[in-house]
Amino acid sequence: MAKIVVHQDKVTKPEGLVELCPFNAIEYTSAGITINSGCKMCKICIKQEPEIFEYVESVRETVDKSLWKGVAVYIDHVEGDIHPVSYELIGKARELAQKINHPVHAIFMGHDIMKDAEKILKYGVDEVFVYDETELKDFRIEPYAACFEDYIHNNRPSIVLVGGTTIGRSLAPRLAARFRTGLTADCTVLDVQENTDLDQIRPAFGGNIMAHIHTPDHRPQFATVRYKIFDAPAIVENPAGLITKCSVASEKLASEIEVLEVHEKEKTIGIEDAEVIIVVGSAFKKQEDLSLAYKLAEKLGAKVASTRPLIEKGWMDPKLQIGLSGRTVRPKLIITCGVSGSVQFVAGMKGSEQIMAINIDPEAAIFKNAHYAVVGDIYEVLPRLIERIENEGTL
Repeated sequence: MAKIVVHQDKVTKPEGLVELCPFNAIEYTSAGITINSGCKMCKICIKQEPEIFEYVESVRETVDKSLWKGVAVYIDHVEGDIHPVSYELIGKARELAQKINHPVHAIFMGHDIMKDAEKILKYGVDEVFVYDETELKDFRIEPYAACFEDYIHNNRPSIVLVGGTTIGRSLAPRLAARFRTGLTADCTVLDVQENTDLDQIRPAFGGNIMAHIHTPDHRPQFATVRYKIFDAPAIVENPAGLITKCSVASEKLASEIEVLEVHEKEKTIGIEDAEVIIVVGSAFKKQEDLSLAYKLAEKLGAKVASTRPLIEKGWMDPKLQIGLSGRTVRPKLIITCGVSGSVQFVAGMKGSEQIMAINIDPEAAIFKNAHYAVVGDIYEVLPRLIERIENEGTL
């Protein structure tokens, strides 16, 4: 990290130096002239007083990348019931590992889960590292982080992929901080260079730009990815991977958190798992008019989702929002009704197999991503679609 050094022995009129900085970053204290956290590295002080202020570039830390080998995936699960995002990440890990000739690892932590490790191997993992301890029965951050840290210390993976779930978002930052390395959250594109540097791409500034992020001087490289971004790989017929039982010292499994009760949530099919989705947008004038979308959804066995404006109006549940600040979906069919097609929204649904868009504006951005475009008023088009399904049984 660069810094500005003050040569105190050259200072003759300290009061005048304080006025040099437009950001009030130069202070005169009992210790002399100092630079505070308000410094913007604009270098105005250096230009005005080059004998007193000096710009010093710190030596960059480097890492021997040859000592770090492997693409690891954290297996997110509840009592052995593995979250689908973990399989999707295994597919991406295999793709990355093949380019740099690295093995694919899976980190599996919990209690009484050894019997479930076999199904992870079926997705083409080279080795599953299992931490099966009583203390890992319920998720608590300290013992889980300790096991994760133990795996990294012993195996030195170059890349670590974690699902963007509640647990994943808790674990990944803690581990990245412990290893003083980088973490990119909610990546939408991942690739790897020949030198094993991970190309991490994610939307930034509300989706207006795509940030391209590297971690060239530290290992491992952490990235989290939301559900439905990548495809799960096909099952391998004759898996040849290994299952390795791991353990850590019992004191590392201690936790300040005590789990008193666990209440299971009622299982429902979210919009991420729906095969057909009807999306309502700003073209709906009244909340009661959403009944048109729900009626169409009923005819198609679909789920109804929403864009952000209707969430902000309080018309729809936030869990039904599609986009960068909502959910990512990849249904077989998605029908957008009065949706303009902002970058933020499209990022959450562009992986859909078939996209049908209905909008009164022929220049609407959503049409650039649609396979089928219907230019028309939703108040005219939706009733006709419903009538056609009722009469002919098809769109």
